[in-house]
Amino acid sequence: MGNNALILPHKIAIFLSYPIDTYHCKLDGKGRLMLPADFRDKLKEALQQGFVLRPGLFDKYLELYTMQDWMKVQSKLRKLNQFVKSNVDFVRKYNAGAKEVKIDSLGRLQIPKNLIEDGGLTKDVVLNSVTKNIEIWDKEAFTKVQADTDQEAFLKFAADVLGNITDEND
Repeated sequence: MGNNALILPHKIAIFLSYPIDTYHCKLDGKGRLMLPADFRDKLKEALQQGFVLRPGLFDKYLELYTMQDWMKVQSKLRKLNQFVKSNVDFVRKYNAGAKEVKIDSLGRLQIPKNLIEDGGLTKDVVLNSVTKNIEIWDKEAFTKVQADTDQEAFLKFAADVLGNITDEND
C-alpha cells in the first residue's frame, strides 16, 4: 500500500457504499438517465445485482437502493406483525411503485414512466447521496428544497438530530 492508502474499520466502510457527492445528469426523452462514470465506478459491485427504485418517502423525488440495501429494508418490514392493519398498510404503501432496475452497458438507468411522473422529473436531474440510498431529484425541485433550509435552520437541525448522539456506540 502506498502513502495514500486509507484503512477504514468495517463499520465505517459500510457507510461508504454510495457515492459521496451530488451529481448533475440529464434524462433523455426515453426516460434513460446517463450516470456519470465516477458514480458507476463507485457502485461497481452493486451494478451486477441491480437496484430498486421507488417514489420518495417525504417529498417528490425518487429513491435508488442497491439490491443489498433494499433487502435490508425488506427484512425490517418483514419483522412487522402482519396481523396489525397499520403495519400492513405501511408496507403496502412503502412498496407501492417500487421497481427493480438495472444500469445498462452504456451506463444508463432506465426510469419507468410512472416513476418519472411520481418523482416530478424533467430533463435536468440531480443525484444526491444520503446514508442508505441515492435520491433522484428534478434539478429545480432539489435547488428549491436546498434553498428552503438556510444555514441557521440547518444548524438547528444538526443540534436537534445529532445533539444527543455520542461516540460511545462506535
